[in-house]
Amino acid sequence: MTDRPAVDRRGIFDLFARHVSPGKVAFFERAGIDFALGRREGPYLWDADGGHRLIDCHCNGGVFNLGHRNPDVLNALSRSLEELDIGNHHLISPRRAELAAKLAASAPGDLPFAVFGVSGGEAVDLAIKVARAYTGRAGIVSAFGGYHGHTGLALAAGDAKYRTPFGPPTPGFSQVEFGDGQALEVALNADTAAVILETVPATLGMPIAAPDYFPRVRELCDAAGAVLIIDEVQAGLGRTGRLWGIEHYGVEPDIMVIGKGLSGGVYPMTATLLRRELEQVFHADPFIHISTFGGAEVGCPVALRVLELSSEPAFLGHVGDLAEAFAAGFEQLRRRHPGVLVGLRQLGLMMGIELADAALGPALSKTAFDAGVLAVYAYNDPRVVQLLPPLNIDLTLAQEVLSRLDEALSALERIAGARG
Repeated sequence: MTDRPAVDRRGIFDLFARHVSPGKVAFFERAGIDFALGRREGPYLWDADGGHRLIDCHCNGGVFNLGHRNPDVLNALSRSLEELDIGNHHLISPRRAELAAKLAASAPGDLPFAVFGVSGGEAVDLAIKVARAYTGRAGIVSAFGGYHGHTGLALAAGDAKYRTPFGPPTPGFSQVEFGDGQALEVALNADTAAVILETVPATLGMPIAAPDYFPRVRELCDAAGAVLIIDEVQAGLGRTGRLWGIEHYGVEPDIMVIGKGLSGGVYPMTATLLRRELEQVFHADPFIHISTFGGAEVGCPVALRVLELSSEPAFLGHVGDLAEAFAAGFEQLRRRHPGVLVGLRQLGLMMGIELADAALGPALSKTAFDAGVLAVYAYNDPRVVQLLPPLNIDLTLAQEVLSRLDEALSALERIAGARG
């Protein structure tokens, strides 16, 4: 057996602290999570020295829906690198045209146009700009505790904790409780350009909207002449058991934002899909919005392959089977750990482990890490730990995740008992 090469763990942490983020290093040291990312493959992550393996049930918020270094995705990128580079965003691109056409064909409703970017925040910024340009209004309504990215307009639509440190609030933005149609009705007025909502707000702790909520939102937007923007950055591409999460509600948005998983985990790619009439805001000047790296040609075959894999009926059926296994498993865990585990918030494999109080979410993130599972608490509701495994794991590994979480919950009970 070959010995693993020695890794200077302290040196890695010190270098990161000196040149990237001392705050992150301090955070993980306080949490007792001594992990520097090394090898990654399929559903697994290894520490830099190879000594600690994790089942990735965070997936970087849905980036790794198909696992790490998925062979089909890597093959698409490898072939692409043989002939392509990023291209030129000023020029006509057959690669971007093909990807846009396939996205349009897959979208809920009539969203024939795609504008590409490299981050979810960039895609959300564009969605808000288009809504304002089209309606001639300024007001944007979003949900308390939601998350749409860290760029300018996306930041303004998100939770206050992310924007308050950086200065006064951006005018025109207001928020209501997610899932409350009556509150939204009150908030809409003659100056409302758009309502932007995540299908499942992950950072808010995975609340699952009632079946009639999004249809009601659609009605209210139509009555107010407001644009409905649905943020599918995390919920899209099969995560919920449908290709697009909003399909569960039978609602057609005016704009849909896609990201994270579209990258295949290997090449950044996001898209803002638009109804035909909204695209007209670019007709007077088609260069009024540009993204140098958005829709990079070398990444288009990757995104196309991701879309093909994620839309296969057998793939989506498998997500449904896994979701049923996790639902049944968590019901058993709830009976075993009633003092700490409330239950599972779930739409497909977009899952949130709901705990008895806010202190338990960060604690479960640590005990799960110790048990070999990477699962991170929801920053805007720490009572909930996000559970986002790759969508292509098998049922055996799903049962292993449940077994390891059983171990983690037992450790959490000991912590809660010592605390209380």
